[in-house]
Amino acid sequence: MYKKRLSQFKPLIVLGVALTVWLVLPVFVKAFLKAGFYEFQAPVAVTSSYIRDLQDFWAARTKSKNELYEAGQSLARLNAAYELAALENSSLENEIKRLENLLQLPSRPDFQYEIARVVERDFNAWWQRITIRKGRDYGIPVGAPVVFIGGVVGRVREVHAYTSVVDLISNPHLRLAVVIEGDNRPLSYRGGGAQSFAQPIGIAQYVPVDIQIEDTSNLPKLITSGMGGVYPAGLRVGEIRRLRPGAGGMFYDGDVQLDPRLTSLTEVAVMIQIPPEQ
Repeated sequence: MYKKRLSQFKPLIVLGVALTVWLVLPVFVKAFLKAGFYEFQAPVAVTSSYIRDLQDFWAARTKSKNELYEAGQSLARLNAAYELAALENSSLENEIKRLENLLQLPSRPDFQYEIARVVERDFNAWWQRITIRKGRDYGIPVGAPVVFIGGVVGRVREVHAYTSVVDLISNPHLRLAVVIEGDNRPLSYRGGGAQSFAQPIGIAQYVPVDIQIEDTSNLPKLITSGMGGVYPAGLRVGEIRRLRPGAGGMFYDGDVQLDPRLTSLTEVAVMIQIPPEQ
């Protein structure tokens, strides 16, 4: 009878022993086991990503000639728009360099862009993050900013052998220094998580009380301020859609509407800072 009762608690005893052993293990052993477990399971997610790309390729091969012709026309129009944007960007960069030389201002840090495919997405109440298909093998550093055509995606949190984990700007633990477009007063931004059946949101803090939302078709736009040394100035973050009194009463807090494409990204660009020439 006693042995039977003891056998009922056997799973709890094993669990308790395992937790005790884990607690007494040195920190470097825990870090090694964690990294080893991640690297062991990472190929599964990466392989499934390659399989999805292969499925998309063969699905495209089944398209009719008319569909391919229409897709080619759309791609040609998109390429023309990108070529025009590249020319405008080049002229603006030349103007910035001219003004920097004229005013003797220090140049902004230069970046190179590493394009990476999204392997998996992890959205829940605790964090918002994605895993990309490039890591140390491509020189991805921890803390590097991640962007896409709509603005800021987030920041690299962890770097592994051939994958990296990126915290999205909707992650409650991520903070940015931002300004309202056309206004140089600094604000603070943090991720607001995700509500059930809704898009991820952000929260703007220390919004001046003279900022008002009178026209919902022209919401105040948040962009990065360049302070903090992570994100260059001018990257789009989102739009303030609602204001409410802050905790101290001297400023507003605002709900930030983020780009809805953040939850369905397939490719992102990691900004790797180019070290200055010695």
